[in-house]
Amino acid sequence: MNKPSILVVDDEPDNFDVIEAHLSFSEELGQKSDNYQLHYAANGKNAIACLDAVEPDLILLDVMMPEMDGFEVCKCIKAMPQWRAVPIIMVTALTGKKDLAQCLFAGADDFISKPVNRLELSARVRSMIRIHQQYQQLAVFNTQLEAMVQQRTSQLQAMIFEDALTKLPSRTWLIDQLSQRLRSEESSLALVYIDCDQFKLVNGSFGHAVGDQLLKAIAHRLQQHLQNGYRLARMGEDEFCFLLNQIEDRSSLEAFIHNIFKSFSQPFLVANCEIFLTVCMGIALSRNKDQQPEELLQDADTAMYQAKLRGKESYQIFDRQMHLEMFNRLILENDLQRAIEQQEFILYYQPIIDLQTNKLAGFEALVRWKHPERGMVSPAEFIPSMETTGLIVPVGMLVFKQACQQLRAWHLMGWTEITISINLSVRQFACSTLLADIDRILEETAVNPANLKLEITESAIMDNAETAIALTKELRSRQIQISIDDFGTGYSSLGYLHRFPVDSLKIDRSFVSQIQSEGRNYHVVDTIIALSNQLGLAVIAEGIETKEQLEWLQKVQCQYGQGYFFNRPLPASEIEKIYLQP
Repeated sequence: MNKPSILVVDDEPDNFDVIEAHLSFSEELGQKSDNYQLHYAANGKNAIACLDAVEPDLILLDVMMPEMDGFEVCKCIKAMPQWRAVPIIMVTALTGKKDLAQCLFAGADDFISKPVNRLELSARVRSMIRIHQQYQQLAVFNTQLEAMVQQRTSQLQAMIFEDALTKLPSRTWLIDQLSQRLRSEESSLALVYIDCDQFKLVNGSFGHAVGDQLLKAIAHRLQQHLQNGYRLARMGEDEFCFLLNQIEDRSSLEAFIHNIFKSFSQPFLVANCEIFLTVCMGIALSRNKDQQPEELLQDADTAMYQAKLRGKESYQIFDRQMHLEMFNRLILENDLQRAIEQQEFILYYQPIIDLQTNKLAGFEALVRWKHPERGMVSPAEFIPSMETTGLIVPVGMLVFKQACQQLRAWHLMGWTEITISINLSVRQFACSTLLADIDRILEETAVNPANLKLEITESAIMDNAETAIALTKELRSRQIQISIDDFGTGYSSLGYLHRFPVDSLKIDRSFVSQIQSEGRNYHVVDTIIALSNQLGLAVIAEGIETKEQLEWLQKVQCQYGQGYFFNRPLPASEIEKIYLQP
């Protein structure tokens, strides 16, 4: 181990000899020893000049020297970054308090009075060298620690900037890139935000392991569309985003989008299964250098949401009007949530008429929203929002309960033959608690279930036919009647319907409104009614608005009908005045 290096600065060589003699004697051994390397400088300039060569661990600095006194030398050394940590002991004959304070103000770490006492000098030198050595060790440790922190920071940054599953750049990386590129003079940027439509269904059906394999396969397929200046990042569970620069024109952008759609027309082979997926895309173009990354991402996300509302395999390019639409939709969704809590939903009832006898057969319960500020809100405005948010499930059960309560009230009034038809949404039909909720409400309202009809759309029963068959059988076992709503607009067939315990079909208003003698709709409706009669299914025609439509439907033996020709949907109080008088 190298001996500590001590630089003695004094204009009197005799003083150096005294210090050398004192430090050459070991108090512990009681004899001379060679513990230090001593170096001598006769003035301040020489001391400063020899620092690099000597590399002192301690400086013993005389105060009273010509040209540069010890205070000035001390200040100079402490101003040098590479030497400021070296301890300095001022050796002085000045013992006044102001003199000693001046030593400390100059930057000295300690001082010792002349004449120098051997024991005091040895103790102070050992103490200062020990402190300096500890400081050096700490400096080495800090350097190592900083290197470790830097390495770990780099590792964490790599983890943050890279998606662990797909090895694609992450959302954080994309934001960082956008921050840099939006500030540059590059041509406009484009974000293509991609959402996989059926991924959650696959994940739920096959498990997360298969879902992870599918995400890797999706990432690999999307990477095939990378070109110069294009980057791909994974944004979330089933969401990806292309960052495009050097966009030539809109046609080249649309060609890129259609190529992605085309690539998803082929199935993914995962876990020995062929899995088909579709995607929706939202596109946002940068507007100016002042635009923030989060704003551009929000624009792309908003456009993607609008695309999803249009249906599968859709894309939308962002425009400013979308922000207003999103804001209005958020307000609407908040109002709908409050409407459930404040019981703002009410039921109107549209009469269903026996077309052969022209007598009342029952009613269809239709939900209406009485907004405290806007008044009556059109169902066309709020029902799609309830479908997308899932609020249709709790609202649907509120409708079912209110309809059962009203039906019970009318039965108690003596109108025991009245039936009420209630719409069951696709989300409700897929809800795991549907049967339990229906059983609870039937028990609470004590209504006769035989007077209830549940209207289910074609898509609800055909999306998962086996499950739908089991569920409709459960409902029929409770004596609840089942009707297929909007029949003819989906992809079911009359031949397939015999597997379902269905009581009736409702012909969609789009067919009724366009009935023309010997026209296409004429034959479609005529065929549906004829085959339904053979299967023992009743038929209800929706949207009857003219006498001609009514007479034609009567002619082809359609059993029931409803529409504005008979009456519009009415609140229960008006229904009672018009239809339920003794």
